[in-house]
Amino acid sequence: MELYTGRPEKADGRLPREIRTYDYLDRLGISYFRTDHDRADHMEACNVIDAVLGVIICKNLFLCNRQKTNFYLLMMPGDKKFKTKELSSQIGSARLSFAEPEDMLKYLDIEPGAVSIMGLMNDREHAVQLLIDEDVLRDEYLGCHPCVCTSSLKIRTADVMEKFLPATGHSYKTVHLTGED
Repeated sequence: MELYTGRPEKADGRLPREIRTYDYLDRLGISYFRTDHDRADHMEACNVIDAVLGVIICKNLFLCNRQKTNFYLLMMPGDKKFKTKELSSQIGSARLSFAEPEDMLKYLDIEPGAVSIMGLMNDREHAVQLLIDEDVLRDEYLGCHPCVCTSSLKIRTADVMEKFLPATGHSYKTVHLTGED
């Protein structure tokens, strides 16, 4: 795996949703580093990607309430355990569960394994509420997918918060997750 600056030179063999992500970031003047890789299905593969990028890739969970009327994108450190009860009490929503793949595609134009904050550029109806664990905000950079699971990005956290999110029209709620049993 190699670390590249910016978008790939050629779009051949890349999905349109990935190219749209690079177009969006470039239009906003956000610089980023990129690495291409096989689908990361286990933690060992994720650790290799993290090492190449020099950052811990965020765990991104696409959640919904029982009635499927509220959808949430949760960003948290990849090494932290997710406890539904801990999050539910902070956002006032009981019975959180993982949203269906169809909902990921509908709202974020993302498929399982590629969930990322970058998908918010596709949520023009603002149906998804962004939740960010406070530890993610402490790091200078964050790692995420460009709407596909075969590439990963390293972007300045400040650029995501101050340029990307305002451009998408999304705000976020900071949450405190301990990841403890």
